[in-house]
Amino acid sequence: MDDGLRDARRTVERARAREEAEQAKRTTGAAERAAVLRVRTIHGSSGLRRFLLDNGLSLVSFALFAVTLVGLLFTGAAEYSQDQRAHGQAAVGVAAYVRTGAFVEALTENWESEFLQMGIFVLLTAKLYQRGSAESKHLEEPEQSDEDPRAHRHDPDAPWAVRAGGLPLAVYRHSLSLALMLLFVASFALHAMGGAREYSEEQREHGGQPVTALQYAASSRFWFESFQNWQSEFLSVGVLVLLTIGLREQGSSQSKPVAAPSRETGH
Repeated sequence: MDDGLRDARRTVERARAREEAEQAKRTTGAAERAAVLRVRTIHGSSGLRRFLLDNGLSLVSFALFAVTLVGLLFTGAAEYSQDQRAHGQAAVGVAAYVRTGAFVEALTENWESEFLQMGIFVLLTAKLYQRGSAESKHLEEPEQSDEDPRAHRHDPDAPWAVRAGGLPLAVYRHSLSLALMLLFVASFALHAMGGAREYSEEQREHGGQPVTALQYAASSRFWFESFQNWQSEFLSVGVLVLLTIGLREQGSSQSKPVAAPSRETGH
C-alpha cells in the first residue's frame, strides 16, 4: 500500500470515528425523547391514522399539487378566455380549457423543468461534493450509498434486483435518475405537442400555417419557454446547496442538525 493511500485510509478512519462520536452525542437527550414520542404515537395508531402517519409527506405533497392544479385550471381558463374575447372569440369554461394546447403547454413546461432539475441533481450528488452542505455526501467519512450492492446479493431483505444481479441490478442501481429523466423526456414531448397546438391556433387566427410538434420544438419560442424555467430550477438548487452550509431548519431531513458546525458536510 503506497503512502498516499495509507494516509487517506487513516484520514477516513479518523473522520468516521469523529462522525460516530458526534452523531451519538446529538442523538441523546431531546432527540431521543422526540424519537420515543414519535414511535409511541406510531405504535398507538392503526387503520387510517397509521396510514396517514406513515405516508404524510407524500400525501400532503400530492394534496398541495391537487390544490394548485385546480388553481391553474381556473385562473388559466380565465386568462385564456380574456385573450379569446380580445380577439373577438367566445370565452371557454374549465372543461374546454383543459383540451386546449395552452393548458397542456402551461402544465407540462413546468413539469419538464422540475423533473430535469431533480434528475440532474441526483446525478450531480453522486459524483460532486460541497463541503459543509447538507445536500452533499461526506468528503472524508464512508458513505453507505457508495457500498457495492453485490455484497448484499444473498440478503433476503434486499430488493429483488439486488438479489438477481446482472442486468436487473445494472438498471436498478441507476433507477432513480433513469425514472426522473424519463419523466423529463415525457414532459418535454408533451410541452412540444401542447405548444405546437397553441402556436398553430395563433397562426390560424393570423392567416398563418400550423406547425408540427417537431417544428415547434425547433423554434426559438419553445427553447425560450424551456430555458426560462430551467435557469430558475438550477439557481434554486445552487442556492439550497449553499444555504444549507450555514442555515438550519430543525426537524427537517434537508437540514443539518441545528447544533452541527457549518464545516460539517452531509446530514
